[in-house]
Amino acid sequence: MNTNSLFMPFQLKTLNLKNRIVMAPMTRSFSPNGVPTDAVAAYYQKRAEGQVGLLLSEGTVINRPSSSNDANVPHFYGEESLAGWKQVIDGVHSAGGQMGPQIWHMGIMDNHHSGWVPPVPFEGPSGLNRPGFSNGTTMTINDIENTIIAFGKAAADAKRLGFDCIEIHGAHDYLIDQFFWDATNLRTDNYGGKTLAERTRFAVEVIKEIRKQVGEDFAIIMRLSQFKPSDYNFKLAKTPQEMEAWLSPLIDAGVDILHCSQRRFWEPEFEDNDLNFAGWAKKLTGKPTITVGSVGLSGDFFGAFTGESSQPTSLDELTRRLDRGDFDLVAVGRPLLSDPNWVSKIKAGNNDQLKGFSKEALSELVLE
Repeated sequence: MNTNSLFMPFQLKTLNLKNRIVMAPMTRSFSPNGVPTDAVAAYYQKRAEGQVGLLLSEGTVINRPSSSNDANVPHFYGEESLAGWKQVIDGVHSAGGQMGPQIWHMGIMDNHHSGWVPPVPFEGPSGLNRPGFSNGTTMTINDIENTIIAFGKAAADAKRLGFDCIEIHGAHDYLIDQFFWDATNLRTDNYGGKTLAERTRFAVEVIKEIRKQVGEDFAIIMRLSQFKPSDYNFKLAKTPQEMEAWLSPLIDAGVDILHCSQRRFWEPEFEDNDLNFAGWAKKLTGKPTITVGSVGLSGDFFGAFTGESSQPTSLDELTRRLDRGDFDLVAVGRPLLSDPNWVSKIKAGNNDQLKGFSKEALSELVLE
């Protein structure tokens, strides 16, 4: 495999990356009561030592009473949790890496299998997280305004702690995505609307508040997806024109990089063109994009959660698209769960040393 293009540097605002490889955000649930531990800090530092260009944290929730459905998902608020994140970023920097937290509000959720529930009901645009499933309350205007403020405060804290960027989680049917989707956003006020472009208002106001808090020179990434966990074949934007109407307001509000989540990066987003989601997003906005979706392993990432193992695969198609300029950065998930040295092995050409993935990697923070 010719992987030279993966190891070209990338610069944008506060980002000065040694290569094009990003550690994808992956929920780990190893932060009791929302506090990242020493083990969490070591987990991220090991990947920085393994030469990952940019680490994006697991989703870490903002200061809203029901922003999480899992007691072990980290918080990005509160003195103790922020001290834990300070330890994380200091460790990553000591290893020569760069990192941003993925700031998150889950919105309306299923109850966690552990039985834990937040102190107040889940909140979302219309109380739904998929058609016909209600498990929370409809947000008032005051709820929406306070949530926007909480996103901004988390971003400001990220900059204060020394992180190099932030990522806003706007994908996978969590809160921001619930505002995008007409099946979960039934509002008739200014936060609803018949078109996808109209339903971007909540996201736009979140982005504007974050930009206000961090300034113009701090890099903002936003993660988006077309599919829904309840429908992997769903497309939020069904045409390039709808996609442009969706993405352009987000860019105008202050997003620097679009992180385009799909199941398999090699699949075309629309007919009659082989561009994937990240390729179309870059073509339509002119902004840098991150591609992600089953990079470097057989089987797509959903199989991981049903116990499917995956073996290393060629990166030739990935680098072909990167060389063509379809996207700028490549997010890698499961290979880095199993192997903190995946990037350095790829760079050295030690492909025979690459590890596969098995579900056991989900149950521990692998350090070797």
